[in-house]
Amino acid sequence: MTGLLALNFYSPLFVDQLRRGRKTATIRLGNKSGKYQRSQIVWVTVGSRHSRREKIFSAVIDEVEVKRLSELSPRDIERDNPEFRRVDETRNFLQKIYDRPIEEDAIVTVVHFSQIVEPGLTGYGTVPSPN
Repeated sequence: MTGLLALNFYSPLFVDQLRRGRKTATIRLGNKSGKYQRSQIVWVTVGSRHSRREKIFSAVIDEVEVKRLSELSPRDIERDNPEFRRVDETRNFLQKIYDRPIEEDAIVTVVHFSQIVEPGLTGYGTVPSPN
């Protein structure tokens, strides 16, 4: 895969969780390991398909895991949605997003990511002031 990719979230409800670092993963239906790979740089965006989107931040993909929905760990679930703890909550949410029934043995991809902070915003890479 070439070019810059986006991890897009359709609901603006995620913006606050993303900005505060509470959402650091996304669970996508199907095997997305061919699209998203460790160390890839992506834009994290919010907006509807085929319409305007807002860039929230740039991120690096830390890990890409393909597994069955039933194999999701509590850590996977919480990093995707801090309000959820159980597979059935995630399954119900995915059924709403994809607008179809999803079995517990469905293949999902967990994409873990970390925000890239621009230079000067954290003090890393900045030159001390001579004053």
